[in-house]
Amino acid sequence: MNLDFARSRRSSVGIEWELQLLDADDGDLRQAAETVLAGLCGPDGDPHPHVHPELLLNTVELVSGVCRTVRDAVDDLERALSDLRAVTDPLRIELAGGGSHPFARPTFQKVTNRERYARLIDRTRWWGRQMLLFGVHVHVGIEDRTKVLPIMRALLTRFAHLQSLAAASPFWDGQDTGYASNRAMMFQQLPTAGVPYQFDAWEELEHYVADMTKTGVIETFSELRWDIRPSPHFGTVEVRVCDAATNVQELRATSALTHCLVEHYSSMLDAGKDLPTAPRWFVVENKWRSARYGMEALLVRDSTGEEEPVTDTVAGMLRELEPVADRLDCLEDLALVQHILDDGASYQRQLRVAERSGLDAVTESLVAEMKAGRPL
Repeated sequence: MNLDFARSRRSSVGIEWELQLLDADDGDLRQAAETVLAGLCGPDGDPHPHVHPELLLNTVELVSGVCRTVRDAVDDLERALSDLRAVTDPLRIELAGGGSHPFARPTFQKVTNRERYARLIDRTRWWGRQMLLFGVHVHVGIEDRTKVLPIMRALLTRFAHLQSLAAASPFWDGQDTGYASNRAMMFQQLPTAGVPYQFDAWEELEHYVADMTKTGVIETFSELRWDIRPSPHFGTVEVRVCDAATNVQELRATSALTHCLVEHYSSMLDAGKDLPTAPRWFVVENKWRSARYGMEALLVRDSTGEEEPVTDTVAGMLRELEPVADRLDCLEDLALVQHILDDGASYQRQLRVAERSGLDAVTESLVAEMKAGRPL
């Protein structure tokens, strides 16, 4: 199988942000995506270019254009958010981020009427119906296909750090799970989700896709739902490990860090340097530690097995990536990561609110952060 990789401008960036539709009166999820999307259609019935449907009818996805900077991509999303509110406010629907809803029942959620979603649910049954999850996906353009797999392998030494910073799903079906990102644990139950394989050559990836297609595991490449994957159609590396941000400020922070990491590794390849790697067993362990302990995780740095607190590693990354951020015009965005190091991640705020005032108050806090555009 020939898996073509589209031409893409180096380090162009695009962001996808999945949002929850909440009932303004009780904070539960509303199965209203079809009504909302219809309200966003233009006079000729054309769909909104930056607001898309998702697996469940309680979700809409904001999608930026192909942009030069993270700030430009987030501007696209904020304009789409404003358009979205013009439709949802009269319907008494609130918008929220977060990797999961604090108390909604997974079995009560309705699936969007599309063939690929119906196939997913039919194949995965109970686990498929548990996918009451919301994430952020960041695409970064790669100008040369030979760079894709080395950059993916390098990102696997840092993807757990991104997951810790973005962790925003401590609750599931009304329960405190004890995990910073329960979404990470739930999503990997799908047969083609979770930690990707580490291929050494593009031909190995093509062989894998051919085998998965021949045996009926997938029908299209997009059904490989790895935490990091190539996106051949767009010519990008797509980082999908982050829970949905609960506010624009933290969306900017984690997106800028992702953007800078990809460009950093691309520049290392240009200079003929070896990129960091880690064995699969360390990568899988890091994902679990990050999901469980979040900002308090002790993560394996690289193939040597050396461990370091996630906060220390990220602080070092910010210093190392500052020149890259300057080139990408996202110094201010990258600097916002320091606020997460200083003040904590979304899951920690949600746990404090729940302890003080209960799960209903958690949904109220998610709505408030979305409106404020910053952590509260």
